[in-house]
Amino acid sequence: MSEPHGLPQFLAVVGPTASGKTDLSLALAEKVRIEVVSMDSRQVYLGMDVGTDKVPATARARVPHHGLDVVTPAERYSAGQFARAARGWIAEIRARGNLPLLVGGTGFFLRAVVDPVFAEPPLDEARRDALRAYMKGQPVERLAAWTERLDPERASLAREGGPQRLARTLEVALLSGRPLSWWHRTAQPEADGLPGTIVLLDLPRPEMDRRIDERVGGMLERGLVEEVRGLLAAGYPEDAPGMTGTGYREIAAYLRGEVSLEDALERMRSATRKYARRQLTWFRHQLPEGVHRVDAMAPVDQQVDEAIAAYEREGGVVPWKTEPRKTEKGTGT
Repeated sequence: MSEPHGLPQFLAVVGPTASGKTDLSLALAEKVRIEVVSMDSRQVYLGMDVGTDKVPATARARVPHHGLDVVTPAERYSAGQFARAARGWIAEIRARGNLPLLVGGTGFFLRAVVDPVFAEPPLDEARRDALRAYMKGQPVERLAAWTERLDPERASLAREGGPQRLARTLEVALLSGRPLSWWHRTAQPEADGLPGTIVLLDLPRPEMDRRIDERVGGMLERGLVEEVRGLLAAGYPEDAPGMTGTGYREIAAYLRGEVSLEDALERMRSATRKYARRQLTWFRHQLPEGVHRVDAMAPVDQQVDEAIAAYEREGGVVPWKTEPRKTEKGTGT
């Protein structure tokens, strides 16, 4: 990830699943005039609240949130779409005198803001729609094999992203005549990158696993089964872009009678733990130098102070809600 120069235009809080990003963001809102921009590729979907652990409506009533409930589960939502919207949200939030706080665990979304994606080549919409309809009926393994042939450089990443990312990789290669990896490597970015202060929440793996298990249990209590049943009844198929996420596919299998509820929940726990480890790997290798690490086990007030201090050290001006507490040296904490 490249590093745009200049004063930070936003503060970002990133970390793996269950690291406490939402708690930190809401605690920051008690001291600082912030508006949250969600960087979660699953929370963009309407009607998918419990399984994505979306910020409660009561919290959204207190703190403005952007990037939630953007599309239906039947629609795709890419990092490029997010970045284009996020640049607008960030500019509007700053114009209101507030601090844009980007929060989430989808690293590709953050990278698309800091290091924007290429300007997409024009693709014939009718051909693209026909190709998507065709690929939707193909098994994942076949899509993966085609990707290995057409874009071997991106094949492993596309496979990890599932049917949606495989299809995206294939459609660009087939309709533009160049693999998607070539476009990423050589094409001009669609916009300049925005500089920001990035805070990474560090959480020991045993504690992360414990919190994930607790979160899955909480989702069941809050009505995950009913939410998935309702989405299926509304006509969203199990292979719809929004429905392929962890939790939804496992509960859908339970509703079909293929597995017991406990087996479905255990699959959710296992899949979420694996996803969290992939997030950790991405953060370790893809975040720019100078990221500020904060102990996710520390009291949340301490996390708030460390995040604010990191933003101020990089030249950011904090829009305090009240006069900040002063240290002996006279600096805000």
